[in-house]
Amino acid sequence: MSMKIGKPINKVQERFNELCDNGGGAGGGPARTKIQELLHQGSEKLNEFAFDEITSHLAKFSDRNPWHVCYAVSLGWGHLARIEEDFTDAATIALETRDPDALREASTFHLERGRQPILDSLTSGHQMFSMVRLPQELPDDLSAMARAQTRWMTPLVSPSQPRPRYMGTWNATAMFMVALFAKPVVATNLRDPGSVALPPNGPIASSLSLLHKAKILTRGPAGNDLDGGGWEPGVIYENNGLMLELLKGKSDWNLLDVHSGLYMLGTRFPLSAGWVS
Repeated sequence: MSMKIGKPINKVQERFNELCDNGGGAGGGPARTKIQELLHQGSEKLNEFAFDEITSHLAKFSDRNPWHVCYAVSLGWGHLARIEEDFTDAATIALETRDPDALREASTFHLERGRQPILDSLTSGHQMFSMVRLPQELPDDLSAMARAQTRWMTPLVSPSQPRPRYMGTWNATAMFMVALFAKPVVATNLRDPGSVALPPNGPIASSLSLLHKAKILTRGPAGNDLDGGGWEPGVIYENNGLMLELLKGKSDWNLLDVHSGLYMLGTRFPLSAGWVS
């Protein structure tokens, strides 16, 4: 079974293949410390882009609910929508009011999956914000951020009500990842997957699977990778636990760094070629 990435599209993936060729790790795979260094270095420029993007949108829409802004930006980071100010404008209005015109306008910024995932995500987001009371401002400490995510998750795991359509693993967690990028001092303390859970699907799941094959992780990722499909909340935390395995032995980075490095390793997004320092 090949551990290498077919047709790598960025320098992180190219370097991973080189490390596989060099060996030096368990079962003839790449050396663990080299993989950790690769993920850390691969996260740096993406982290800069993410910080700049969310801080810019929060500043532009300072009159809006900051959680709405983070939720809107998360749809762009999930490759559902083009992240433009006009999209964030329409999306935040839709999240606040469920205005049909705002929903329609936001859906025009769709990518390859079409309009419906944006419509479903914003409609479900409006429903969630109507049910869940979050702090007025983004929290300045990790425990408060974790409590906010717990509140958000509570109706999603309730057996007494159906989960809103398209409120799967990404939409249940990505808003908090975006909020952490807006609060980098808070993110530096993210070293426990039981505090704030990060999105475990898409490129992240692909990377976790790849690193399991490469004997870096003790097991592969679990769960459903589709946002609109069924989900198991425990899977979110189980896969975040795998990220913690990659953090062990490193004191100068955090789980958000690990997550960004995993994205660069697993993405098939062509523009990622320019996201490496």
